[in-house]
Amino acid sequence: ASDRNVCIKLEETLIPVEETVQSACEILGLDPLYVANEGRFAVFVPAAQADAALSDLKKVEVSQGAVRVGTVEETPGRTVVLQSRIGGNRVVDMLSGEQLPRIC
Repeated sequence: ASDRNVCIKLEETLIPVEETVQSACEILGLDPLYVANEGRFAVFVPAAQADAALSDLKKVEVSQGAVRVGTVEETPGRTVVLQSRIGGNRVVDMLSGEQLPRIC
């Protein structure tokens, strides 16, 4: 987002997180967006090509679970924003240092 001066908007409900990972993160107070993982990647394509890209990805066994999780807006902002399950928005920053559990 910062390199291209755009705003990336993600929808939490569209991001696939396995139930076991979600449960462990809730118990430990961690955000699954910041937990190390393997076998995931993000692809950025023009909106007009998104459906075709998803279709092509789903033809390959390892990427059959590919989904669209957000959009890129050509508005200045240089941020990544996550729309939460309850409708609020929060900025997703680069993690610096250790991830500390949420204490609420």
